[in-house]
Amino acid sequence: MSELSLLTVLILIAATVFTLATFRRLHIPPVFGYVMVGAFLGPAALAVVPDLAQVRLLAEFGVAFLLFTLGLEFSIPRLRSLGWSLVTLGSLQVVLTTVVVVIGAWLTGVDPAVAVLIGGAVAMSSTAIMAPQLAAQGELTQRHGSLAIGVSVFQDIAVVPFLALVPVLAGGAGPVAPLRAVLLALVALVIVLAIGHWLLRPFMREIARARLAELFTLTILLVVLGAAWITEAVGLSLALGAFLAGLMLAETEFRHRVETDIRPFRDLLLGLFFITVGLTMDFAILLQWWPFVIGSLLLLTAGKAALIAGLLLRSGETREVSIKTAIALGQGGEFGIAILTVASQRALLEPQIVQPMLIAIVISMAINPLLIRHAGRIAQAFGVAARPVQPISGPDPVAATAERDHVVICGFGRVGQNLGRILEEEGIEYIAVELDHDRVRIAREAGDPVIWGDCGDPAILGMAGLAHANLVVTTAPNSRETLRILAAIREQAPAVPILVRARDDTQLELLQRSGATEVVPETLEASLMLASHMLALLKVPISRVVRKVQTIRENRYAILRTVFRSSVPSYVEPSQAELAELQTVTLPAEAAAVGKQLRELGLERRGIVVTAIRRDGIVGRNPLPDTLLKEQDVLILFGRPEDLEHALEVLFTGN
Repeated sequence: MSELSLLTVLILIAATVFTLATFRRLHIPPVFGYVMVGAFLGPAALAVVPDLAQVRLLAEFGVAFLLFTLGLEFSIPRLRSLGWSLVTLGSLQVVLTTVVVVIGAWLTGVDPAVAVLIGGAVAMSSTAIMAPQLAAQGELTQRHGSLAIGVSVFQDIAVVPFLALVPVLAGGAGPVAPLRAVLLALVALVIVLAIGHWLLRPFMREIARARLAELFTLTILLVVLGAAWITEAVGLSLALGAFLAGLMLAETEFRHRVETDIRPFRDLLLGLFFITVGLTMDFAILLQWWPFVIGSLLLLTAGKAALIAGLLLRSGETREVSIKTAIALGQGGEFGIAILTVASQRALLEPQIVQPMLIAIVISMAINPLLIRHAGRIAQAFGVAARPVQPISGPDPVAATAERDHVVICGFGRVGQNLGRILEEEGIEYIAVELDHDRVRIAREAGDPVIWGDCGDPAILGMAGLAHANLVVTTAPNSRETLRILAAIREQAPAVPILVRARDDTQLELLQRSGATEVVPETLEASLMLASHMLALLKVPISRVVRKVQTIRENRYAILRTVFRSSVPSYVEPSQAELAELQTVTLPAEAAAVGKQLRELGLERRGIVVTAIRRDGIVGRNPLPDTLLKEQDVLILFGRPEDLEHALEVLFTGN
């Protein structure tokens, strides 16, 4: 690699790191920052990166790893969990949007085959943009929130054939080429799944037995890049090969470990890809073609939204649900940017077409949270009565609780969920705050009072009703994060008691000085529990055991801390129990589990616990084994990710 090329890569990586760190801290999707940074570094502005050819290969790798992650997440049970009605709706939305765009582009002189790519780009929406905003408003479990997320998940899957079509059209082999590409893709799919089933699983098991993290990661990279090279060699795209590699590894028990190991590479390369998008921006072209930018923006927001609303109305949804769902989906997405950029790199689309559409997609993504926030008012402008839609899980469990005495739980992972269940059993109300929007969505569907946000944000603490809180509990084991949250809480509520979870005792005094009322070090509490059981088994009187434990706690664990003082390194992997997670599943009429009792499914033998069932808006905790399952029941499952995949197969197919 030449000196200039190395400098170019260093500049792009530095820009990626800076943008990701800054925008994540501001809770803004970093895709905007990537594009803007690229625009200022590109030939049309500062010209820090004068030669775009040097970074295009890195950009292609970014798209490949994005599709690889998509392949890891794709499974037939997961698709079935959406419900076939959502699959049908998603299919109609993608196909009809593409057809409408193809007709419009053909009338303006664009080749119909190339216009299919433009239509596919317009059809895509961004789950990463809409989901946090819907979660922050408590609307993920409302009908329009569920529809919007379901359709966007289907769109993610639908991007694969569009990207596979790009190299075929670039080859210019005539009308037979698309058919040949489809046949090659089907053959590749069969071969890849066969390899994944018969060869890759035992191979990955041998790699895992070596217990070398570096070897495991290198093997993943080998599989991804090898599959991408094979598909490109037969005339298909790198991205299709990476997607197929994800499918192969998704069939193994190592899927979740693979996803964890590959995420840093994916985020870095994906950031480089979006910076490359910005590098291609020519402000002169954008100023010259500004009417096209506005037209593309209207097509994305108003045109696509109108089409989606029409589909929903025809399917029997109410006008309010149809409009709000259409507003959530009326935007562009990361995959749309990927389709246009890859097509532009293959010289299928002119810059005069690509650049205005790219900037229109970015603008639509930027304004989408604002449109979702005011979706109710927009719906009223179209004749919808000014009344809130009832969420499918019943009334909003947060708004009313925030005005009464309650407990605020910062973090709703496994520890936070356990605390919530105990408070629930005691009849004490609580509100949890969680930054992982997927976890928030699942918890809200389960009927838990959880809001999306950062406990270090004063506005979020206000939404959680800090002014009326009797107690705040922080569950993050990271002391630095806890100190930041403590500072934010003490600034607004100096007198509220704060119970803090800590990994160990190394910063116990610092946490107390920073405002913690009580600190519970995990390692020392585990030692206390072991000691109490040990003494009980040695026939020490229970009263004496209780006094011993109480004395140690009152002395701030002094006895234990003088014996052994050590911290758990931050790089230590969590236990298998910590990997367990919640997942909600809605049973459609055709699900095999409908009409059966819980005990007949044998989920407990697979390590799955059904923690609750929601039926007609009512949540029943810890259902009995003889509970008869019905259509549209929402099951809240708890278990390891790989066991949850098996559970979905049992619920939907009975296998």
